[in-house]
Amino acid sequence: MNKKVLVAPLNWGLGHATRCIPIINALIEEGLEPVIASDGAALSLLKKEFPNLRSQQLPSYNIEYPKKGSNFKLKMFLNGPKIAHAINAEHKATKRILAEETYCGIISDNRMGVRHKSIPSVFITHQLTVLSGKTTSVSTKIHNKYIKKFDVCWVPDMADAPNLSGELGHPKKHSIPVTYLGPLSRFEHKVIPKKYDIMVLLSGPEPQRTMLEQKLLHEFEQSDKKIVFVRGCIEETQQTYIKNNITIHNYLTGKNLEDTINSSSLIISRSGYTTVMDLAKLKKKAFFIPTPGQFEQEYLAKRLSTHKLVPSCTQKEFTLTKLRDLNEYRGLSSFSTDIDYRELFHFFQSK
Repeated sequence: MNKKVLVAPLNWGLGHATRCIPIINALIEEGLEPVIASDGAALSLLKKEFPNLRSQQLPSYNIEYPKKGSNFKLKMFLNGPKIAHAINAEHKATKRILAEETYCGIISDNRMGVRHKSIPSVFITHQLTVLSGKTTSVSTKIHNKYIKKFDVCWVPDMADAPNLSGELGHPKKHSIPVTYLGPLSRFEHKVIPKKYDIMVLLSGPEPQRTMLEQKLLHEFEQSDKKIVFVRGCIEETQQTYIKNNITIHNYLTGKNLEDTINSSSLIISRSGYTTVMDLAKLKKKAFFIPTPGQFEQEYLAKRLSTHKLVPSCTQKEFTLTKLRDLNEYRGLSSFSTDIDYRELFHFFQSK
């Protein structure tokens, strides 16, 4: 059989790309040839992680978050035509890519147009329920309509309780063929000497990424703690500079990022689902600041706080005093799962 598999993560923050890293590694280990397809920072990151793999450029969604969280739903609604156009454009791009070479499978992480009727096509998402307030039923129905065009949906979470995604990945009713993989993470937990008191791990669409970075830099300039910032800006070269008590990296990849997280006592970050999976794998204490107006991150932050695992607050409310009650929270811990990738990838022989 042909051994090429198109792996296409959405470029919307870095989480979709980073959770594809263990899948790409598994494809290589099983003798398959991953070809990366994405755009922007997500594509740049994966090209740095896998410099020897071929890649394809896909059309960009070009989505920006509003400056005010209360405008998030309106902004997404107004971006609807742009998103629909991008889905159609990436579907055409996928047909072009598949016409040039033979592939045995497609793995799309939230890129709804990257599929083909004659090639086994997988959709990865942790959102079978798309929270959007009063319009949740509508947004879920639209999302699931696209998912049903794929052959199967892989959900990176446990099938039963306890799990990480809650109602996002475990709706009461759905008619989609689902395989629960268990949480995905590229990292390994290691007990190493602590180097930093606090690590700030940033990513996500602008302008909210920059707004949080500026707020936290201002707050931590008043602290005597040893702090490291990873800005999540994927640029041509990796750069580091030190400002008083703060070490700042524009980005880190691979083992450098893993070691920095393992050597930090506390992680402050967005409550994106991939970050939650990574920090659970690394058994970290964390503090979450969800992206303003993003219902999914707000739900995850509230759920983990309610279970006394991770404290959180809004971006507007954050001050250093919010970190005083950390000892009341247990922190995240790993769900030990071994994914049978060989069995999983047999699906690519199904058509």
